[in-house]
Amino acid sequence: MFISLEGKSAIVTGASRGIGRGIAAGLAGAGAKVLVVSRSRDEAGAVAEAIGNGAVGFSADVASPEGCGAMAAEAEARFGGIDILCANAGIFPAAKLSEMTADDFDHVMATNLRSTFLSVQAVLPAMERGGKGRVILTSSITGPVTGYPGWSHYGASKAGQLGFMRTAAIELAPRNITVNAVMPGNIFTEGLEGMGADYIARMEASIPLKRLGRVEDIANAVLFFASDEAAYVTGQGLVVDGGQILPESLGALEAM
Repeated sequence: MFISLEGKSAIVTGASRGIGRGIAAGLAGAGAKVLVVSRSRDEAGAVAEAIGNGAVGFSADVASPEGCGAMAAEAEARFGGIDILCANAGIFPAAKLSEMTADDFDHVMATNLRSTFLSVQAVLPAMERGGKGRVILTSSITGPVTGYPGWSHYGASKAGQLGFMRTAAIELAPRNITVNAVMPGNIFTEGLEGMGADYIARMEASIPLKRLGRVEDIANAVLFFASDEAAYVTGQGLVVDGGQILPESLGALEAM
């Protein structure tokens, strides 16, 4: 499956760890040439070396037009074009509304939402020259579907990505560029390793499949959206959460 990804050129932002690293590895495993983008050149290079298939590490601040422009130029120079953009860069610091500063809010919106717009805008010329493109955004269930105390700025940024996606999909459809989003639930990444077994067990208890997701679960959804098999799918968000948003309460799970 996904043989159509062989030899394609892909950019993955926020790819030095977690979901982004998993997406980059999935694309490389499917035969794509990946530009691994992170703020840290050393971390990006280490991931590129680990996933192989000619992947290249690159350092950029994707919240800036200059960083996104440099990223797109590097991918086109290295790989001869840009077929796939995975706009995955994101942060999720916690701050309750009574404590959140305007700078806190702006920082999350710049990293999560502004970077989405700038990354997409930067790759458009190369995708147009290639005659088609695939854009995949990493959104979340938090914001578009659910909420969690301390993450109002994060939730706003992730809901904003879906609003951006729908209009971008309309505008870019005539250019044969699709725009879709994956919406992860609770995924086991490096950030959860230090939270302890009790915390993880409580999270798993709220998921019908009784486990946290793996980065590979998100990567597989991205591979579909990036493939020729998904050529007629655009403007869609795919929830990948083990059924987490389905129960109306924990009581619904206890009734099982």
